[in-house]
This record gives sequence, structure tokens and C-alpha cells, in this order.
Amino acid sequence: MTQRFFTQTSQDLVYLDANATTPVLPRIADVVSHTMQVCFGNPSSSHITGVQAKFLLEQTRAKARQVIGAEQGDILFTSGATEGIQTAVVSTLLANRHKATEHSVLLYGATEHKAVPNTLKHWNQVLGLGAKILAIPVDEAGLLDLDFIAQHVGKALMICTMAVNNETGVYQDLAKLEQVIRANNDHVSWMVDCVQALGKQDLALSETSIDYAPFSGHKLYAPKGIGFLYIRENSPYTPFIAGGGQESGMRSGTENLPGIAGLYELFDMLLDKSQGVFKPVATLHLYRQQLIHALEQTFGDISFNAPLEGTVPTTLNFCVNSLTSKEVMDLFDAAGIRVSGGSACSSGASRSFVLDAMNANDWQSENAIRMSFGPAATEQEIALACERICALKPVLANNCLIVSDATQPEHEVCALGLTQLRHQGSCCWLYVGINNEAVIIDPVVELVPRIARLVTQQQLHVKAVLETHKHQDKDSARTLLSERLGLAQEQDPLGWPEGDAISLGEQRLTRVSTPGHSADSHSYLLYQGDKVTACFCGDLYIFSGLGSTQFADADTEQMLDSIHTLATKLAADTVLCPAHDYEQCFALSWQAQVQATPLLQQVLQEQINKAQFAEQKCVLDQQLSTESGALCGFSHKPKHANAQQLSSAEVQQMLASEEFETVLWDVREPYEHGAKDIRSLFSVHDDQLLNVPLSRMANALFAHQLKPDTRYILVCRTGNRSGQAIKNLQSLGYNHVYNLQGGLALV
Repeated sequence: MTQRFFTQTSQDLVYLDANATTPVLPRIADVVSHTMQVCFGNPSSSHITGVQAKFLLEQTRAKARQVIGAEQGDILFTSGATEGIQTAVVSTLLANRHKATEHSVLLYGATEHKAVPNTLKHWNQVLGLGAKILAIPVDEAGLLDLDFIAQHVGKALMICTMAVNNETGVYQDLAKLEQVIRANNDHVSWMVDCVQALGKQDLALSETSIDYAPFSGHKLYAPKGIGFLYIRENSPYTPFIAGGGQESGMRSGTENLPGIAGLYELFDMLLDKSQGVFKPVATLHLYRQQLIHALEQTFGDISFNAPLEGTVPTTLNFCVNSLTSKEVMDLFDAAGIRVSGGSACSSGASRSFVLDAMNANDWQSENAIRMSFGPAATEQEIALACERICALKPVLANNCLIVSDATQPEHEVCALGLTQLRHQGSCCWLYVGINNEAVIIDPVVELVPRIARLVTQQQLHVKAVLETHKHQDKDSARTLLSERLGLAQEQDPLGWPEGDAISLGEQRLTRVSTPGHSADSHSYLLYQGDKVTACFCGDLYIFSGLGSTQFADADTEQMLDSIHTLATKLAADTVLCPAHDYEQCFALSWQAQVQATPLLQQVLQEQINKAQFAEQKCVLDQQLSTESGALCGFSHKPKHANAQQLSSAEVQQMLASEEFETVLWDVREPYEHGAKDIRSLFSVHDDQLLNVPLSRMANALFAHQLKPDTRYILVCRTGNRSGQAIKNLQSLGYNHVYNLQGGLALV
């Protein structure tokens, strides 16, 4: 039986990431399949089957000319836009090698797809041109700086711009660009990336002086692996792929005829104004407005990262002003809504270079969401998308992620005990006692709105907002948060109120001076009876490491004394709560911290003196902070065995076994549970399901919620978070931990 890897139906999926790729339309898929099976000839063959294939190829080329308005010039079929870009750049640079001087420049728009600047840099180096590569600045609307172009294009060997930006949907005024370029350099080669313009804007390339325009099929409902390049008549050209001489010697290699047939059907649909598949611009604007309304109804406070009037109607780039992009994407994914953070090709980046170029603020750049649909989207698809988005409002309200109309959420998200709130590598800790008395330690500016909402909606009585020290790597959020919460009592510079202890239900919080990382550093100890159950250690300790002593008021001797002071107070299972978590450990006990930090072991076993400690500490600070980029301390990467990966069938089998106690542990955040309950995917009893998110891992240790002999199968969206949690659990001595391979995405 043929294996079907994934069988999710379109009714289960809301796909809003069309700028990354699109599904192949049924009509196009039928043509591609037919070509593979029936019209499968090689266009270079002289027999009838080959002649038929050649006819299809040339008919598609003719259709392409009509679609892009290219009566003259060449249409070259490629594997996609990246090959088209390579071809254009190589052709231009080879033709201009003799013109290159130390003053020559290569120009590209600062918001171009990375394929463009990376290609320019690569071939500039390979060909030894020595040209200076300059990014053309853009304004806050994403429009290219025409004065900059006028100033530099006279010395340019090539200029590269784009018609429509893939992240923001911003479109350039090509007529204005042409006027400025040609007024200052009539012969410079000009490439325009038209990938996102196809099917969304009218093109008349023969009426312009554009030399090269690459296109990609999979961005507009055709298969992956097929694209085409427009080359203006008499523009420089050198074959990028040499070989058998196909495409009239311009691009060797047997043509991708099924893909080309898919383009033929696509072009036919674009040219047939009566077909009804591709919607008029007015309808696409209406669709976008419906999505905007749904977003605003659901999230409330959102910002659009590009002016809507200057973008194509099929793209929205926005951020939710109080939620990170990861939180929004995880929430959407759990609800079956597919979007991306910025560009799909840059999803590993922590911020958007496109929005940076547009001078967006840090929050916008780091937390951008791109929502895009294709011009063949249907009214029903957009309605379903809006319905799914609006259905998330109660989930957000119940999890204190937006302001709720209810007097109290349906369930306690913050719950009792410890919650870690993170922004990048910084940690804010919330502790809530049994009577809703709470303390907030080391708040982060970016998290202030969320914390304030959580406190209000969970009806917490905040006894203090504390800092462990004045943080050198970030602005203090303590005063801002205290004002938001209306805390007006007298406090010391770190927020400690009058008295030696803060009562928190059955626990009490005390403080101890622990200088070293900074002169004002304090640690806060949470006691139950005579035992310290949690230690908020600031940057004296980093998970699996020590805080930095490279700052002006840091002191290694004081740090050594502070280590000894705390060591006399902490129990083996005391939970450490530092101000930074660079290795995403989330939770660590004092015993595990000692085992993971060799220098700390040497100190506690009195194997080194103060001078030796200072010397080793200095080396580690310089070495490991350089490697990790950490500002406030170094971390040793936790040593661990590889987690055993289980398929969904193996998970089900293990859950059904009575030989061992087995628990399915969902490490996703509560708002993800609310959007997607995994009990619909696995046959699992309530006592076999554990919902402890990474933000509550510390509390699981604190509350002794985990059993060493139980088998835990960890689950998240993709397997990444659960895999990270397993590394941490292994360092804590939990050896019977397994990971659902690929996470819920592959179930």
C-alpha cells in the first residue's frame, strides 16, 4: 500500500502563508499529472512525442509573454527565482568585468530577499571584481531612497530592486525608479524581482527598461521547482548552466516539462478574465479588511508594520503589541491557522532585517507576523479564517493574554507557585501563594503589559515588585510595573518593602546580600518552615554557570563569598530562579546546578583559593561569553544523552502498556491547550495526561510534581520544546523521558 505521509484535509486547515508557498490548484495539478503520464516527451527529441512536448513548451513561453507584457526579449524557463537571480547577476557581472574599478558599486534594495545580496556578494568575490556592495535605504513605508539611487547609480555595474516585498507586501513605484535610474545611468543593468507581483499587479515589461525579471511558480499555485526569467532584448547574457544546449543554448538540462505545463495552465487562468478563480483587486482588498477586523476583534492592540495603502492586498505584516511572535504563531498553529514570522526564508532569525531597514522599533522587528493569502483565495476560505481567528478570543482571555470582559477567567493560568515569564534570554519570576499573595521578581520591560493584565484578571495581591540588582543589559521595569499596579509603599532601591520578610501564604520571602556580579546584588530566599524551597539568585548564578564579573562594579572575591553564603542555606532540591536563562533550561535544582558547573564544584569542595577562582573565572567569562554572546554570565551546555524519539504509534502502544506507569506530558503553554486538546489525537486517560508548560517547569520541581520512576512522553508542536525539556530533565536525573518525534506536526 502506498504510504500517505499526511492526510489533513483542507477543511481542517486555514493556510495564510501564501507568500512562502501555495498549494497547487487542482486544475494545475491535473495538467501536471497528465503531462507526466501522457505528454511526457523530451522537447529535444525529434519524434512525434518530442515534437508534442516542444510545442507545449513554446506555447507556454508565448503565454508567459502575454502575462508579463513582454513582446520582445527572451523567456527562459528555470528551476525558480533563485536560479533566475543567479543567471541575471552572473550575466551582468561577466559582461562588466572589464569596466570594474575600485569605485564600482553593486546596488540592491535594503529590503530585498536575501537571495539577491547574497548572490551579489558571492559572485563579486568569485569573479574578483572588488566592487562595493551598497544597500539602497528605504523609508518607514519601505520605499526606496531615490536620492540615494541618483547619487550612486552612475558608478553601478548593476542595480537590483523588487516589485513587491515578500515580507511586508510593500510595492515600489517602478516608473519612478526607472526615471531616476535612467536619468543617471542609461546603460546600467537593472533586475527587478517580480516573484510576489505575478497575479497581483499588472506587468508590461516590454514598456520598461528592466533588463531581468525572475519569477517563481510555487508562489502562485504552480509546482515547486519551476520558474522563468525575463531577459530584455540585447541585455547581457551568459548561460548559468552549460551542457546539452537546451533552451536554445541558454540553459542546459532537460526542461521540467510537467512544471512548464503547470505554468501553461496558470497563465491560461490569469489571462481568462471570466474564469473566476483569480479575484479582482477590489475583492482581495475586501478579504484583507475582513482579516484585519477579525484580528482587531480578537487581539485588540495590534500594529501594522507597513502602510496598508502601499501594500498589495494579499499581505498583512503586523505585531500584537503584548504577545511575542512565537506565542502568536504557536497559538495559531494549535488552532490550525498557518502564518509565518516575517519571511519563511528567515524564520530562524530573531528579528526582521526588512523591518529593521524600515526603522521599525525592536518589538515590531522581533515579533512580526506575516499573514498572506493568494489571489485565488475564496470567500469561504477567508470566512473560515476569520471564524478561526475570532474563536481564539476566549482562549486568550482565559489565559490573561488580552483584557477579558469576564470578571474572572474560567481557569487559573498563573496557578499557585512559580511561573517563569521570559523575553529572549531574560527571566521574570512570579510566585503566588495560596491566598493569591504574590511577588514579582526581575520584571522585564517588554512583559510589563502582560504581567499587569495577569495580576488584574487573576486578582493577585502583589506584596512587592523586586529586582535582584540593577541590570546592566536592560532597562529597569520595576518602577514602571509598580506604577501600573498602584504599589505606592516605601521601598528600597530594589523594591524591598519595610521588614525582614514578606509573608506569602505558607511561605515567607527573605533576602540576603550576594554581591559579586554587581555591588548591589541580592538573592531572595523562599522558605517553607526552615527549608529554602526556591532561590531567586539574579545573576549570581546563570543556569549551568555563573554570572559575569566583567562589569565595572563586579568583584570575583565578593562573588566567591556570596557563593559560600548561599551554599550554607540551600538544600539539594532548592529550585534556582536566575534572572537569565541563555540555555533554555527553564528549571534546575541546586544539586543539578553544582553538578553542571565544574568551577562551582571546585569552590564548594575548597579545591581552589580566591586568586585561582578569580583567574579561572576571568578566563571563563571571556571564553564562554564570546561563544554564547551572553552579557550577564556564561552557561555550560548541559551534558545529556540523546532523547529517544517515538512515533505516534509507539506513543499509543506505550500508553496502553500496563507494565510501566506512563504519562503523556504536554509542554505547550495553556493557551495552546485551549486551542487544541491533544486528547483528540491520542487514547489517553485523564490520569495519563500532564499539562505542564515550560513556563511552569520550575514549579513542577518546586511542588515535587514529577516521579523519578514514571515514564514521561513529552509532546509539543514540533518536538523542539519537548526535546529541550528532555535535556533539562535528564540533567535533573529523570532518565525515563521520551520525545514524540516531530511533535504534533507529524501526528
